[in-house]
Amino acid sequence: MSKLILYIVFTFIAAYGLSGINFNGFFKKDKIIEARVLVIILSLSFGYLLTNFVIDFTSIF
Repeated sequence: MSKLILYIVFTFIAAYGLSGINFNGFFKKDKIIEARVLVIILSLSFGYLLTNFVIDFTSIF
């Protein structure tokens, strides 16, 4: 249960951090949906990586 909470928390933190980047500059004009999909995929990926890092890091001690 705690792992699920960590996934959710770190995904929101990653989404908040990525919101400061303008991904529209990387895409063609009027491709806003594709930029948002990229942010969602990156947020989920970073949330997963951060959660696994914290769990592995705390298991060392």
